[in-house]
Amino acid sequence: MAFDKILIVGFGTMTGAMVEGWLRAGSEPSRFEVYHPRKSEVDHGLTVHNEWPDADFDAVLLGVKPHMIDDVADGLRPILANGAVLLSVLAGVEIASYTRRFPDAGGVVRFMPNLAVALGKSPNALFGANMTDEARVAVTALAEDLGTAEWLEDESQFDLVTALAGSGPGFVYRFIDALAAGAAGLGLEQEQAERLAVAMVEGAGALAAQSEHSPHELASRVASPGGMTQKGLDVLDADNALNMLIKNCLEAARNRGQEMAEEARKQG
Repeated sequence: MAFDKILIVGFGTMTGAMVEGWLRAGSEPSRFEVYHPRKSEVDHGLTVHNEWPDADFDAVLLGVKPHMIDDVADGLRPILANGAVLLSVLAGVEIASYTRRFPDAGGVVRFMPNLAVALGKSPNALFGANMTDEARVAVTALAEDLGTAEWLEDESQFDLVTALAGSGPGFVYRFIDALAAGAAGLGLEQEQAERLAVAMVEGAGALAAQSEHSPHELASRVASPGGMTQKGLDVLDADNALNMLIKNCLEAARNRGQEMAEEARKQG
């Protein structure tokens, strides 16, 4: 089974980045069509339908705002009833919300990427229900074209994984900004500090991805006893402050996902 025809409902920043990643990986633009009642054109010259298309699709990529699910549900039902698999990138909306609305879909998958999909560098969290083995293989292939595929066994993990892998780039960007701001505050020119910080993080991330050593071990290998790096690490490690800060950050993001799920359940 392959997803040769994919309908995109809600062509926003994330779904647009996913299409960019799939095209980068070799997919043809004709593989994707868009339903958008107001737009006539979208990025990459994809076919846009202003009314629900009367055609068969292998999968539907859902990227509307969570509160808009019921606005598109009636139009989606006949498309999904033909056996299409629903792929949702909506944060905080649980599988049960989809299976209740679309009981005849060919499967439902929560698919959580981040914007690095455009470069084929995203970790992609996946959790599915009512899927055939062939559909799971096809979803895995789609995800691997955008980076990596991480299937979760328990949906209760999804909000935490979203906080880590989906929201994580925002936290990393803030850390890069803080590095640059710190260097600028100590006398380096701001734009130069930003260039150096971005280039450093890019290289460090690439090395971590390829290394046999854990990030903790790599940090230790950078540092020499009593040297410059160790003095800086001593500040980060004092009272376990950095670890606690990041744990609190992830907890806040995860809890918001849980709140959004509860709001979606109340919506029906």
